[in-house]
Amino acid sequence: MRAKITKRAVDELAKAGAGVLWDGELKGFGARCRGDGVSYLLRYRLGSGRGAPIRTVTIGRHGSPWTPETARAEARRILAAVATGGDPAGDRQAALEAPTVADAVQRFLAEHAEAKRKPSTAREYRRLLEAHVLPTLGKRPVGEVTRAEIARLHHAGRAAPYQANRVLATCSKLFSLAELWGWRPDGSNPCKRIERYREAKREAMLSTDELARLGAALEAATCSPYAVAAIRLLMFTGARLGEILALQWQQIDFERGEARLADSKTGAKTLQLAPAALAVLAALPRLEGNPFVIVGQRRGAGLVNLSKPWRAIREAAGLPTLRIHDLRHAFATIGAGCGMGLPIIGRLLGHTQAATTQRYAHVQSDPAKAAAGAIAGQIEAAMRGASGEVVTLRRSK
Repeated sequence: MRAKITKRAVDELAKAGAGVLWDGELKGFGARCRGDGVSYLLRYRLGSGRGAPIRTVTIGRHGSPWTPETARAEARRILAAVATGGDPAGDRQAALEAPTVADAVQRFLAEHAEAKRKPSTAREYRRLLEAHVLPTLGKRPVGEVTRAEIARLHHAGRAAPYQANRVLATCSKLFSLAELWGWRPDGSNPCKRIERYREAKREAMLSTDELARLGAALEAATCSPYAVAAIRLLMFTGARLGEILALQWQQIDFERGEARLADSKTGAKTLQLAPAALAVLAALPRLEGNPFVIVGQRRGAGLVNLSKPWRAIREAAGLPTLRIHDLRHAFATIGAGCGMGLPIIGRLLGHTQAATTQRYAHVQSDPAKAAAGAIAGQIEAAMRGASGEVVTLRRSK
């Protein structure tokens, strides 16, 4: 006859170093020793009849909080759940086999970022996920991540609001795809309704004096002439950094003043080369066996990183916070200030959406404002008694 499992019986089992005790009071409840201690377990049949599968669930190791009494109470709770159709052992196994956030990230990078996005975008996705998401949520089952966890992750990055918002946007896409893959219920994206941080406008408006200081710093720079040329081309074309660094001689048509890019962030693009840009290109030596305009240190390769020379040049110009992407904004801002239409500016920058160029509308020369100024000028001249065309105002009937 089996005896009720007690603390004394468990201690004796531990001394023996191996074996199993089955409780005489509660069927299926037992204690097992495998040399590394004693654990409590429960065996139950999932369904009725001898053909029903047998499940085994481990309750926990002997010691606080598990004693024979507390483990027996937990076994009764599990049996009650089984009686109402539950399967705790199966649920635990499913949880162990459930895909984690790390699994979702790996699939996201392989099937979405690297397969459908530009390499630079894929690298940024990887950087954000590896630096900010995986350390905190990597081991969590992707189907169990809550909105509260995402909110804490977003809040943790509040010191850098722009980056925190990018992390949130990346997570939102990740969990949307997890729903598509069947790893989360539809409509359960935990990033929904989390308010983004306000982002200050990052475009720099360079004054004439600042442009002069930047030009002087470029003239005095001691770094690679190719790095200096890259910065000048960014200023004279409004191109993206990746477009200039990837530029090859075969893409340049000096007669037409164009560079035909087979690929860019928005697809194929024709880069307009003004005389100032053509002069920079004409002054650059071409290296045999190297197709790139902006040459790097490796033989036959282009320059891949402009950050070090850029930091030195902007410091020399007294513009320590100026980002290299601000040169693109400066190009567009100056164009808008000269009265160029936003569609033309968008075409020069390679924008595919008119809304993207709309950020420069506040700088654009306003025809209505010019008309108001002309009218007010005529009125002011008449009030001063100056000669000029007199417009007779008729009272409306």
